[in-house]
Amino acid sequence: MPDVLSEKALLAMPEADYMNDAQQAFFRALLLRLARDCEQELASARQVLQTPPQSDPLDAAVDEEACRHQLRFLARRQALLEKIRQSLRRINRGDYGYCDISGEPIGLRRLLARPTAQYCAEVKTRLEENERHYAHSRTG
Repeated sequence: MPDVLSEKALLAMPEADYMNDAQQAFFRALLLRLARDCEQELASARQVLQTPPQSDPLDAAVDEEACRHQLRFLARRQALLEKIRQSLRRINRGDYGYCDISGEPIGLRRLLARPTAQYCAEVKTRLEENERHYAHSRTG
């Protein structure tokens, strides 16, 4: 496998090279690294949950809150891992880096900031505005 681009080299490429083989390899390596880190964090968090607390019964409320915190962490990490896997599947299909709604390029800088992005900034902004409008109209 050829060397993976550096972030600087990636950003220096012309727009016409968007999502070429080298850029796809860069993001595949990044996503695989993120998936591995996420899997390790999940395994560690599960281990903590499987270890029964050795505290005084008076500390049960503290232990219960810590357990709830770990469960929330697990849920967030599990959701992130699924998004990473979806992004890897999009690379394999050849549609990674393009907005799921408009088909426009998401952009390298946005993908560097959020490698699991599915929408270009314009569409994401519109979706968030629609969510706020919907949430506001439901409460008002």
